[in-house]
Amino acid sequence: MSAVTSNDELMRRVDWRLLDTRTQAQLLRRPAQLTSSTTANAVSSIIDEVRDSGDAALRSFGERFDGVAPADFAVSDAEFAQAESALSPELRAAIDEAAERIAAFHRAGMSAPYTVDTAPGVRCERVLRPIQRVGLYVPAGSAPLPSTALMLGVPARLAGCPDIALCTPPRRDGSADPAVLYAAKRCGIARVFKVGGAQAIAAMAYGTASIARCDKLFGPGNAYVTEAKRQVAMDVDGAAIDMPAGPSEVLVIADAGANAAFVAADLLSQAEHGPDSQVLLLSDDDALLDAVGEQLALQLAQLPRADIARRALQSSSAIRTGSIEQALDISNRYAPEHLILALRDARAALPRVTAAGSVFLGDWAPEALGDYCSGTNHVLPTSGAARFAGGLNVASFQVAITVQEVQPRGIEAIGPCAVELARAEGLDAHLQAVALRLQAVGS
Repeated sequence: MSAVTSNDELMRRVDWRLLDTRTQAQLLRRPAQLTSSTTANAVSSIIDEVRDSGDAALRSFGERFDGVAPADFAVSDAEFAQAESALSPELRAAIDEAAERIAAFHRAGMSAPYTVDTAPGVRCERVLRPIQRVGLYVPAGSAPLPSTALMLGVPARLAGCPDIALCTPPRRDGSADPAVLYAAKRCGIARVFKVGGAQAIAAMAYGTASIARCDKLFGPGNAYVTEAKRQVAMDVDGAAIDMPAGPSEVLVIADAGANAAFVAADLLSQAEHGPDSQVLLLSDDDALLDAVGEQLALQLAQLPRADIARRALQSSSAIRTGSIEQALDISNRYAPEHLILALRDARAALPRVTAAGSVFLGDWAPEALGDYCSGTNHVLPTSGAARFAGGLNVASFQVAITVQEVQPRGIEAIGPCAVELARAEGLDAHLQAVALRLQAVGS
């Protein structure tokens, strides 16, 4: 029996049990995400020009890349009002509803300050402060993303960030997408700028006459935006970033009882993001794999973005495993951005999951709900980063500061400990800073 059981399917079909270790590792590789030197150099030039010429550079790049250079980058109150009136009542209600759920989830998970007396007279605290100036980037390439405005804006507001800027590419008529503007306003964001691409990242990182410099940048984007974020994060004069954002990905583990139509729809919902997205299906049941393959062909034929999804499926796989337990082990090794457990007892399998950005339990939890309105954040670690990082949350927009308050009896209680450790490390000034106080207390 061959390890590759079909070559003419939309997704490559393989049997994990028949693969050697090297082939298994290759199967779990993401599509190559090498930033070409051309892209890196182009982004570097854009950043340099924005730093040197500010708003003039933004207008030049806007004309070049977006086909429009707004006279005023900032969205006016009138534009916010027009955007709201342009949306259907149903869409406004959906954005409001999603915002409430996202806020409810993130509010429940917020970190809290705390105080503890670690010794008599020694009080240690952890206090939380919002990052003062944050920049949010909301793409509008093949489709506007008001959901991303919510996913970034809601936790920023809950964190209490006093200065929030949002950049989004202008449309051909010079306006910003109305749904993005309404979502931004729903999050209390008043400063929105019609600037896109790497130039927007540069503007928020270094500042221009129109756009104030930010301390930390958030949000996804294309290869140029991602490279710009990488470059400004590497620059001591630049800005911190939330996380490197790779192409979207999903891994589905399905048993014999799974609904093949649901599984195929979940795979396609990620494949349509872009040709460099990756989807994986793992199952211990051949009949389920066959049924999903049939559903993929049927559903793909109905999708407006079928060509994009088909290209993504070319670097994706349907994997036959020996058991669901083996599938869970493979998933932990892959560390997917999104993990769907289409299992009869998905909750029982959850303790086995050690690496995933977001998990969707059972047949009735499509990943698309997490993208929009279940309440969890859709800004998640990709490219295997879920092994060591989690998704965006309120803490991403805060800094934690520790505080120590020491009374005379406190220095008596713990000073000798510090003296001994300083002596062991040969740091005499450290020792002296404590010893002088011990002497003062003793006298």
